[in-house]
Order: sequence, then structure tokens, then C-alpha cells
Amino acid sequence: MAPPIPILAVRGSDGTVLLRGPPNCEKNADFQRDPRQSRYVAFSKDGTLFAWCNGEKVTVVKVADGSQVRLFDLPKTAMLEFSPLNTVLATWQVYSKTQDNPQGDANLQLWDLKTGTCLKALYQKKVQGWCPSWSDDEKIAVRSVNNELHFFENNDFITIANKLHLQKVSEFMLSPGSQPSKVAVYVPGSKGAPSFVRLYQYPNFGGPTCALANKSFFKADRVTMLWNKKATAVLVQASIEVDKTGASYYGEQTLHYLATNGETSAVQLQKNGPIYDVAWSPSSTEFCVVYGFMPAKATVYNLKCDPVFDFGTGPRNAVYYSPQGHILVLAGFGNLRGQMEVWDVKKWKQVSKPQAPDSTHFAWCPDGEHVVTSTCAPRLRVSNGYKIWHYTGTVLYKQDTPTGTELWETVWQPFPDGTFPERPVKYQAAPSELGSTEAKPAQAYRPPALRNKPVTASSKLHEEEPPQNLRPGATGDKQLSKTALKNQKKREAKKAAKQEINPDALEPQSDPSPASSAQPETSCGDPETDKKIKNVKKKLKAIDELKALQATGKPIQKNQLEKMEKEAQLMKELEDLQLKV
Repeated sequence: MAPPIPILAVRGSDGTVLLRGPPNCEKNADFQRDPRQSRYVAFSKDGTLFAWCNGEKVTVVKVADGSQVRLFDLPKTAMLEFSPLNTVLATWQVYSKTQDNPQGDANLQLWDLKTGTCLKALYQKKVQGWCPSWSDDEKIAVRSVNNELHFFENNDFITIANKLHLQKVSEFMLSPGSQPSKVAVYVPGSKGAPSFVRLYQYPNFGGPTCALANKSFFKADRVTMLWNKKATAVLVQASIEVDKTGASYYGEQTLHYLATNGETSAVQLQKNGPIYDVAWSPSSTEFCVVYGFMPAKATVYNLKCDPVFDFGTGPRNAVYYSPQGHILVLAGFGNLRGQMEVWDVKKWKQVSKPQAPDSTHFAWCPDGEHVVTSTCAPRLRVSNGYKIWHYTGTVLYKQDTPTGTELWETVWQPFPDGTFPERPVKYQAAPSELGSTEAKPAQAYRPPALRNKPVTASSKLHEEEPPQNLRPGATGDKQLSKTALKNQKKREAKKAAKQEINPDALEPQSDPSPASSAQPETSCGDPETDKKIKNVKKKLKAIDELKALQATGKPIQKNQLEKMEKEAQLMKELEDLQLKV
């Protein structure tokens, strides 16, 4: 049986349409295009239903034949969401109150899709976390209300089945999958106390001792929590708005790991700077982090938070795993030029390096073979449109938005796991009339004075780091433990600081071994000449040390580079002194 053809929903100022793709995108004849502007669109989790609100009504249709399932008279609806089994449709509108109605109306409605009746109307003033979270079997639903988590069972929203009360709880994340459900909760620190995240298994909420895992940390104004697919671990990205050291405009971020077996750890990143993006592999055994001042690093870690593969440095700020987990895309969107790096995760080999400038949105197609990139308003109000790509770097379909209209959103239809099997990774570009946008090697700007001279370390803006496999035994070197790695970093930092204070202090300590002490320094008989020869040799040895340091990729100070440039002069001086002897 052939796999189904995914649907792409396109929402813009000229209405909403469903397209059958890829590689080409043709209008779905079963769907009657809505020419009115839609505020929000959503697919159900299994992709069988599609809903949108257009300022007049909320419409729910079947994707297969376009037949109408429900029509709700809700003109103010701004957001909507399906429950995992398509039992409930949640709709939200902006909370408002008037002089005649100071309490305001309940702005969160939960609708029974079978009967069309309202199961419950609730107050939800903030748009953040407006929708209840369901377990995949819908046996549990949870929402945050006044520092408490209220749990409901079997879509009975009249009775609160359970509560989890923690002082000032501000964020929560229900685990994916079915029973037993787990929940991660975040409580911000106050009055010098640290912030913390705890994992609980429903309904065991008897206090801190009942927590599956507990991780406390400082420097957290807000957090983002991300469960892996198997619900065995969660990543917590903590951030503060202001970096007190002044090192980063983006504030400061840290990454923490918690597992349901009680293990916790701080993820040790190998470059200072902001954390741009974090993504779990669909296998739930690895995760990728994009971090560090530009050019940013990207590293894959295992469940012990040990680095597995380092992609080196490059212009990137986002990471996307394919739905099957066999391909990974590193991309630089937003204020970067739209470069994408496509990698075969199993072989750690780069497949392609296309460019999608001015893109504001990227999403994998459920088939794991294609992606869509879009330029949408209001982020960019010019050159709106979208492209369908094959992961080998070729553009298969391109659609520019007509003048006077705007593109607001492109959304792929989701499918249950296993619908599209993993296919072997191809390295040869897929055929296409639109061709490829493979990035050409870019040359860094060089001032006119340096253009006819060989490239040196001093003329490079950034030191580029190549990809490297960090699995134990991959390069024949022994993998360092976390403690050894931390101590090594301290030693390197201490040495660099000492060199910055006194650049001449590069001569290593003398080896007290008998072999070295048994070789006396030869003398020419003139103490003054001996002294000069010794000083020149000392400077040449310092230059050799600097060369060795440069070969490791460590940054070299400007005054140290000037010393290295005097090597030829010192060699001539030493030769002249030795000829006088």
C-alpha cells in the first residue's frame, strides 16, 4: 500500500487553502478554499481533521473529503486546539471585561466534537499556556490555575480529580505518550533561594520525597522544558534576561537534564555564549544543542550528557531532526543568511548545504524526504512565499505570494508514527527544474592591504572549527571524564591568563630529570655574548611554544603574533652571534 500524500495548509491575507504535496503543491479539490482571512488554523494530532477561525465562525472539516464536522458561531476566537483523540476542541478568545460586566466572560471553551455541546467554559486571561494538556490516551488533562495544577480525568472538566500545589509554580509540561503520565514542574527562585524543576508521576504528589527527580539551579528568570518522545527524560533550558558580566546581549542561558530514574546533570557546553536551540532525536537517546557566540557550535549529546559528535562552528541558530530521526538539519535563520547544513546522523556525514535566505519558518514534511521554508509576515512583509525542498538541496516547488497579499503561515498535516518508514539517505541531488541553491564557499572580506598577501591567523575574523566525532575510540584517543574535562579547561584557562599577563612567560618548567640536567650549556668564553645567545634562544623557544599553541586552535594575542613575526630576525641574530664565537 502506497503511503498517503501529505497536505500543506497555507494561511494568508487572501484566505486559507489546503495543498496536496510534495513534490508539487496542487490545490486539494476536496477542500473548499475559504477566501476570508483566518486568525488561526490547526490540524488534529492524527491529521484527519482540520479547523480554522475566520472572525465569523470556527469550522472543523475532515481532511480526506472536505466534509464539515462542526460549525461553531464563535466570531472572537483567536486560537484553537484538538485533544489527542479528537474528542474535544478547545477554543480561546482574548479576555475582556466591561463596566456592565466587570467579571468578564469565560474565554476558554471546551467543546464536545461529537455532540457540539460545550463541556466547560473557563477563565484563562493569559495566552501563554492557554490550552489544557492531555495525555495521548486522554485519560488525564491538566491546566495551571493560581499556583496549582488541576488534573481532570476522562475529559470530565466539572470535577477536579487531583491537585499539585507548589508555591509560585509558573511552568509545567505533561509527558507525551499514555499511562503512566509524568509531569515536569518549574518553580522560580526567590530571596536567594534557587529555582528548581521536579518530575512527578501522576497521581503521586505527596511532596518532594515523591518526586522522580529534582534539579535546582540559579540564574533562571524563565525556563523552557522539553520531554523526549519516550518520556524518560526532560531538558530544561533556563535563562536570565540580563547577563551581569556584560558578556552577552542575549542574557545568559544554561541547560539541565533530568531523567525519570532520578539522574540529573548540568549539560557542559564547550563554548561560551547563548543557547539558540535544543532538540531531542526521535530515538530519545540523543539531543542536539546549538550554542555559543557566532560562529556557533552544534553538538550532539547522549543520555549521560557526554558529547557524541561536534559539528564544529558555523552560522547557525536552529536544529531540526527529521520525523524518522535519520537526518538532521542545522540552519541559520532570522538575522543570519539562511544557510542549511543537512547531515546523515548515522554516518555523521554532510549530505548538502543549501541556502534559503530571508526564511522565517522551516518544517520537515512527515515523509522525512522534504522540507518547507517560508517567508511570512509580519516578520517580513516583502518577498513572501514558500519553497518545497528535497533534503539533498534541490528546490522542487516554489510559490511567490502575489503583490498586495501576505503569507502568514504554512503547516504540514501530521501523521501517526510509522506511517512513513525511514528510507536510505541519498547523497546525489534530486532532479529538479528549479535547480539547487548549494552554498558556494564564501570568502571573508580582506582589506586591500592584505589581498595580495598569504592568509595568516591574524587576518582571519574567526577561527573555524571542523566537525569531529567525539565517541570513545572514534579517533583512537581515550574519552576524558567530565571531571578530567573540567580540570583540563581550568588548566588551559589558567595558562592563557598567565600568558596574557606576561606573554614572555611561555618557557615550560625545567625537567628535573638527570638526562636533561646532564647537558650543560656550551660557552664561547665571552660572558656578554653568552648572555645574548641565551636570550635569543629563549625568545625562539617562546615562539615555538606559540606555534604549538596556535596549532591547537587556541586564540593568539596581538602582541604574541608580533613576536612570532620576528622569528626570522631572531634566527639571523643568533647566526651572527654564533659566527663571532
